[in-house]
Amino acid sequence: MRNESNSSTSESILAAAKAIAQAHGYNGLNFRDLADDVGIKAASIYHHFPSKADLGAAVAKRYWEDSAAALDALLAESADPLQCLRQYPDTFRKALERDNRMCLCSFMAAEHDDLPEVVVKEVRTFADVNIAWLSKVLSATAVVDSKEAERRAGAIFAAIAGAQLMARSRSDISLYDALIDGYRAAGLLPA
Repeated sequence: MRNESNSSTSESILAAAKAIAQAHGYNGLNFRDLADDVGIKAASIYHHFPSKADLGAAVAKRYWEDSAAALDALLAESADPLQCLRQYPDTFRKALERDNRMCLCSFMAAEHDDLPEVVVKEVRTFADVNIAWLSKVLSATAVVDSKEAERRAGAIFAAIAGAQLMARSRSDISLYDALIDGYRAAGLLPA
């Protein structure tokens, strides 16, 4: 029973930390506020995550793992890789739909100079996972040749993360949609 309780508490801490980091970034993670959100004592967090760096890395790792699983599911559910590319921007839009939040790893990437190396590693992995998935799907669609796929994938990832940042800064999800439509009209994303 104790292990289930520990696991449940760890999951609650990770969920609360994700919400805080999506709103305030890594620097906004505060064990006292986090403990209040979870309903435990701040010192109890150290039992699950010995340092803020450990917590930040765990949150970022969980975020990219969940994102990778969602992207793989998207590809598995559709026999049409072109349709997957059309749906990809929706994975970033969902954060904006939840109280104008940002992609956790994009937010943390902006804090790069202040991040411990263990967190930087997980944030980079998020970008790598997205670019690899996009590259694979682009190659499968023959939108670009395999040599160009990784370069285009990086451009798509950066453009979508940038659109999310602009929309969040204005609290305007319609701006995100307009930018994505612009990317489609310009040929960066398939229409």
